[in-house]
Amino acid sequence: MDKKCDLSCRRNKVGGQAVIEGVMMKKGEEVCLAMRKEDGTVVVDKSQFVSVRKNKKILNIPILRGIIGFVESMILSFKTIDKSTAVLEIDEENEKKNKENGKEKKESKGLSALLMVLSVLLGVGLAIVLFMWLPGFLTRMLEKLTGPIDRYLKAAIEGVVKIIIFIAYMLIVSLMKDIKRVFQYHGAEHKSIACYESGMELTPENAKKCTRFHPRCGTSFMFVMLIIGIFTGMLIPVWDNTLLRAAIKLAILPLVVGIGYEFIMLAGKHDNFFTRLLSAPGLWMQRITTKEPDEAQLAIAICAIKSAMPEEFPDFTADEYAIDVDENLKHFGFTALKKEEVEEKIAKLKAQREASKNSVDTPSVSEDATEVNEDK
Repeated sequence: MDKKCDLSCRRNKVGGQAVIEGVMMKKGEEVCLAMRKEDGTVVVDKSQFVSVRKNKKILNIPILRGIIGFVESMILSFKTIDKSTAVLEIDEENEKKNKENGKEKKESKGLSALLMVLSVLLGVGLAIVLFMWLPGFLTRMLEKLTGPIDRYLKAAIEGVVKIIIFIAYMLIVSLMKDIKRVFQYHGAEHKSIACYESGMELTPENAKKCTRFHPRCGTSFMFVMLIIGIFTGMLIPVWDNTLLRAAIKLAILPLVVGIGYEFIMLAGKHDNFFTRLLSAPGLWMQRITTKEPDEAQLAIAICAIKSAMPEEFPDFTADEYAIDVDENLKHFGFTALKKEEVEEKIAKLKAQREASKNSVDTPSVSEDATEVNEDK
C-alpha cells in the first residue's frame, strides 16, 4: 500500500526538455540543466522558475491554467536553449572575431538576441502558414475538384491534412543528424523519468530497460491539440475566406491549448484504458521524436533529475558520470570536423582536462533565479 502511494506520488512530479547534448529537468520551482561537454565532463546549471499562478488562485482555473502553463513552458524552453548554447560555447568563435574587429561583447549579445527574436517570429509565421492556412487552402482546392462537401466533413478533411503535414514535417526534421541526436536525448529524458516513476533505482542500466514513450510529452500535447482542432474547426462556419478562417483559428488557439493541457495532465496522473486509448496517437508520434539513447546520454538525463531533486539524492555529484574524451566522439562538437581536426581537438581537450585536475577546483553549478511572477 505504501509502495503504491509512493509510486503514485511520483507521477507528474518531474518533467523535462531535451536540448543539444543535454537534458533539462524541472521539479516544482527547481530547474536543472545537465549537459555533456566536448571533453566528456558534465556541467550542471541550476535555477528557479516561479509561476505567476503561485500567488494568484484565480489563474489556477481549468483551461486558464493550461494557457498560462503553455506560455510559461515556452518561456522556460527558450531560456533553456539559450543556456545550452552558452554551455556548448557555440558562439565562442563569433565573439573572438568580434573582438578582433574592435566590437564590444555587448554588441555581440545584442545581435544574438535580435537573431533569436527573428528566428522565433519566422518559426511562428511558418507554423501559422503550415498548420492554419495551408490545410484550409488545400481542402478548398479539393472541394473545387470534387464538388460541394459537407461542412463537418470538410473540417475533418482539413484536420487530417493538418496531421499529415505535421507528421511529414517531423519525419523530414528527424533526418537531420544533429536533430536525431537531440531526439536521442529526448528518449533519454523519457526513459529516466519512467525509471524514476517506476520506483527502480535511478541508474543508466535500469533506465535503459524503461519505455521511451511518455503520455505527458510535448509531442503528445501537439497531437492532442491537432485532434481538438478538428472539432473546433467544425464550429467555424467560414470557408470562403481562407485567411479569415485561419485568423479565427488563431484567435481560439488559447482555448485549444487549455483543453489540451488538461488532457495531458489527466493522462499523466492516471493510467487506465481511457487515457491509454486517447494517448495512443501521441505515443505513436513519439516513435519519430524520440530515439533510443546510449548509456552516456541516459546518464545526462539522470544527472538532471537527481540535481533537480537534492532532497531525494543528497549525495549525488555529476562528476560520477563523466566519461573520457575518446568515448565522446559522437558529441555535437566533433560532427563537422575532419579526421585530423578531431585528433587535434582530442589532444587539446585531454591536455585541458588534465590541467584542470591539477588546478584548484571551481564550482560547476551556477545558481540563479528566474522568476515569472508579477508580485516579485
